[in-house]
Amino acid sequence: MDLFLKPKPRLGSKATWVVSDRAKAIVKYYAQYTGYTEDEVVDQVLSKLKDDPEFIKWIKDKRRNKRAMAQIFSDTEAEESTVG
Repeated sequence: MDLFLKPKPRLGSKATWVVSDRAKAIVKYYAQYTGYTEDEVVDQVLSKLKDDPEFIKWIKDKRRNKRAMAQIFSDTEAEESTVG
């Protein structure tokens, strides 16, 4: 049994965005409330955008959508979204 914690994989990259002070405060306090880091909160909330059916339709209607689909969905999610 390992007594030491394993580091979380860092699969992300830093993004430089300008967001309002209000948005930063929401993320900050939501992170405190949930116990997640601010990065994790942003990642999880933005991941929910892929559940928007109009967004999915827009991506499917794009001419060269394979790259977008691969970046947004896992392999199994991409297969399911092309079937539906």
